Amino acid sequence: MNFPLLTVTAAVPAVGAILTAAVPAARRTAAKWLALLFSLATLALAVLIAVRFEPGGDRYQLTESRSWIADFGVRYELGVDGIGVVLIGLTALLIPFVIAAGWHDADPLETSSKRWRPTQGFFALILMVEAMVIISFEATDVFLFYIFFEAMLIPMYFLIGGFGDRAHSGSDENAAAQRSYAAVKFLLYNLVGGLIMLAAVIGLYVVAGNFSLQEITAARAAGTLDMATNTERLLFLGFFFAFAVKAPLWPLHTWLPNAMGESTAPVAVLITAVVDKVGTFAMLRFCLGLFPEASKWATPVILVLALISIVYGALVAVGQRDIKRLVAYASISHFGFIILGIFAMTSQGQSGATLYMVNHGLSTAALMLVAGFLISRRGSRLIADYGGVQKVAPVLAGTFLIGGLATLSLPGLAPFVSEFLVLVGTFARYPVVGIIATIGIVLAALYTLVLYQRTMTGPVKEEVRTMPDLRLREVLVVAPLIALLIGLGVYPKVLTDIVNPAVEQTMSDVKQTDPEPEVAVEAKNGEEAK
Repeated sequence: MNFPLLTVTAAVPAVGAILTAAVPAARRTAAKWLALLFSLATLALAVLIAVRFEPGGDRYQLTESRSWIADFGVRYELGVDGIGVVLIGLTALLIPFVIAAGWHDADPLETSSKRWRPTQGFFALILMVEAMVIISFEATDVFLFYIFFEAMLIPMYFLIGGFGDRAHSGSDENAAAQRSYAAVKFLLYNLVGGLIMLAAVIGLYVVAGNFSLQEITAARAAGTLDMATNTERLLFLGFFFAFAVKAPLWPLHTWLPNAMGESTAPVAVLITAVVDKVGTFAMLRFCLGLFPEASKWATPVILVLALISIVYGALVAVGQRDIKRLVAYASISHFGFIILGIFAMTSQGQSGATLYMVNHGLSTAALMLVAGFLISRRGSRLIADYGGVQKVAPVLAGTFLIGGLATLSLPGLAPFVSEFLVLVGTFARYPVVGIIATIGIVLAALYTLVLYQRTMTGPVKEEVRTMPDLRLREVLVVAPLIALLIGLGVYPKVLTDIVNPAVEQTMSDVKQTDPEPEVAVEAKNGEEAK
C-alpha cells in the first residue's frame, strides 16, 4: 500500500529516455525497441492506477507527500482524481503508437547539406515528454506542477526544430528555417505564458502561505482563506493565460499550425493529443479549484473566446491546402469545445469536456497518423497532390475516413458522446452560446468530407498509382485506435464512471449546481414538478 505508484509511473519513461539516449549510434534498432518497451511498461502502470483508483472514494487517491524545499513551503505532493486518471491513461496509451508510427522518422538522413538525424535522441525526447506530462497530471503542489509544465517545453522544442517533416516542398535550407521558426514560436509563446504564471504562483504563495492545492481548496471551502476580489482575479488571469496558450485558445493559438505543420506526424500527435491537454486539464484543476469566484467572473469572456475558437478554427480549416495544417486548425476548433464545456459550469459540460480531451486525443491520433503514412508515400502535404487514393490503397483510405468521421463527431464514434455532452451542458445554462457553437459541427463535416473527397476519391493521379497500402506495422498502429473510437462511442460508461465524481467535486468548488429544467415534467407521485 506504500508503493509510490504515481512516482514510478512518471519515472519509468524518464529512465527509459536516459537509457535510450545512451544506446550506441550503431544500435538504432535496439534504441527503438527499448523506447517501445519502456512506453509499454508505462502503459501497464497507468492501467494499474486505473484499477486501484476507486471512483466515488477520496477526491485525491494514491497520494504521496514529502518535504522538498522546506524553506519555501514546496512539497513533492502527488495525487490523482478521476480526471487525472483518464488523462494519464490517454498519455500512456498514445505514446507506444507515437513511437511505432515514427519508427523510421528519425533514421539517418543524408542530404545535400550532409545532415544526420540522431535516432536515439528522437525516441528519448518522446519518452521524456511523456514523463513530464504524466507528473503534471499527478502534481497537487502548484510549484511542482509549474516546474514540469514549463520543463516539457525543452524536449518539445528539440522534437519540432530538430526532427521536422521530410515532406517539405522547399529546399533543405528553407525546410530547416521553417522548422526553426515553428520551434522558436512554440517556445516563446509558451515561455511568455509560463513567466506570467510564475508571477501568479508567487502571488498565490504570498496570499495562501503554501503551494498545496489540497490545503488551499480545503481552506477556501472552510472559509479560513479569504482572498480579496481583485487579488483572486489577477491570480486567476495569470494562471489562465498560461493554460490558454498551451490549450491553445484564440487568439493565443497561432503557434500550433506552425508547430504541427513542420513536425513529423507522430510529434504532431504528441503536441495536440498529449501536451496541449495539460492546458485544459489545468483549467479544471487549478483555475476552478483555486479561484472559483474569479472563474465565474471571467466566464462570459472565456465563453466568447471559446466560441471564436470553435468557429474560426473550423472556417480556416475549410480553406487549408495543407493536410497537417487542416488538422491543426480543426484541433483549435475542438479545443474551443473543451473550454466551452469547462466554463459552462454544468456537470454535463465538464464531464463532456473531460471525455472530449480523451476522445479528441484518440481521433486526432488516428487521423494524423494515417495522414502521416499518406504523406510519407507521396512526399507532399498538399491536398491538391492527391486524388483517387482509395482505388490503389483501400485500407489506408478506409482508416483515413474513420479518423475523419471521428473528427466530425459522427454518432457511434467516441467524440460524438463528448461533443453532445458539452452542447447539452452549455444549452442548459447558456442557450445562445450553445446555438452558436453548433456552427462548428456543420463546418467540421465540411472540412472533413471535402478533405476526403479531394484526396481519396476521383480519378487516380499519376503520382499515386503505385502507392502501397498500409503495411502491417502501420495497421497495428491504427487498428487499436479505431477500435477504441468505436468502443467508447458505443459504451462511454467505462470513462464516465471514473470522471463524474471528480466533476461533482469541481462543481462543488465553484459552488455551482446544474440548472433546473424549464419544461414541466411529471413527478413520480403524479404531481407536476419542474
